[in-house]
Amino acid sequence: MKIVVATHNEGKLPEIRTIIAAELGDDARHVELVSAGSLNLPDPVETGVTFEENALLKARDVANRTGLPALADDSGLIVDVLGAAPGILSARWSGVHGDDEANIDLLLAQIADIPDAKRGARFCCDAALVVPEHCVARRGDGSAPQAREVARLGEMHGTIIRERRGANGFGYDPIFVPDEQKGGLTSAEMSAEEKNAISHRHKAFVALAPAVRSVISE
Repeated sequence: MKIVVATHNEGKLPEIRTIIAAELGDDARHVELVSAGSLNLPDPVETGVTFEENALLKARDVANRTGLPALADDSGLIVDVLGAAPGILSARWSGVHGDDEANIDLLLAQIADIPDAKRGARFCCDAALVVPEHCVARRGDGSAPQAREVARLGEMHGTIIRERRGANGFGYDPIFVPDEQKGGLTSAEMSAEEKNAISHRHKAFVALAPAVRSVISE
């Protein structure tokens, strides 16, 4: 079964393929993941106010355009002392989308006076699966199938440090030390494999994998 991943970032596909393969085992051979970018699909406008809403919005858009099951995710950083911020605005916190350096500078300035013990934060990711109704098996009572939508949350807890460290990763990785990284490395000092093993995206797609399995088994 072909499943479209709602992304134009081809770098996401290997990570998601690896997760799905590990979770589905032999059943993974029945899944072919392709990106929305490879199909020349447009990016939808993300009008949701939560990670889950935006993930479902993106997956819904791709499913509607292709008639195929679709996967999507939306993620960002939540800093405890800032409440839900930067949250869904993480990528454009400084006002310019994707300006990682400006986003980090602004965030560090906003919490400069916060003591180290109070600089807790977490990366959050909602992964979503949307299956068009024609791909869903008819119900046992004979009633018409309905489109299926599933979303699962993954989180990576950690601490915001005061200065950048590391050259890997992207976004806020240089100032975030994951709690699960016992060596005290930032996400930007870890290898891609080390980071992916504990990342919020990895956890979200692991939690979503049973829903993917149910689709290919119908």
